[in-house]
Amino acid sequence: MQLNPYGEDAVNLAADLANRPPRSADELADRCRAAGLVLERPVTAGDLDRTQAALHAWERIVDAVGEQERADLLNRMLAEAAAYPRLTCHADTGWHLHYRDAEQPLGAVLLTLFAVGTALHLTGRGMHRLRRCAVTECDHAFADTSRTGRQRYCSQRCANRDAVRRHRARTAAT
Repeated sequence: MQLNPYGEDAVNLAADLANRPPRSADELADRCRAAGLVLERPVTAGDLDRTQAALHAWERIVDAVGEQERADLLNRMLAEAAAYPRLTCHADTGWHLHYRDAEQPLGAVLLTLFAVGTALHLTGRGMHRLRRCAVTECDHAFADTSRTGRQRYCSQRCANRDAVRRHRARTAAT
């Protein structure tokens, strides 16, 4: 996976995996490949455990109250994932940066991707652009990648559900 300037791909992968946690190492591998990751090693149960721990830390960042708490939690995650960036070349993707040491297992790679991608996303787009869906019954996390920075819902489905609810409430009141 190549990180874009705002970390959008990595932060969206974190949200996807947090909202629908993989149940097996094979499912984790399939979903990572579908997101564009090049898997250099077999994916193990240990990778699944490490990924779940990384997602737990990432969700604490999503749920942080205030920018300073969010920054502190993200800085802890970045420190745990610390590795210097390095140029690498895959035949199908060309030259790009990896924010990790070579030969890392997938769980460690994902920890680093989530941390760096989230940091790039929040510093590039705004510290408020990571949240939970505004629909009460939905607890999905999402990265606000909208142009205006005012996205409130994790999906169009949730936005429509809330609009219908508000419309029905207005018409019932009249």
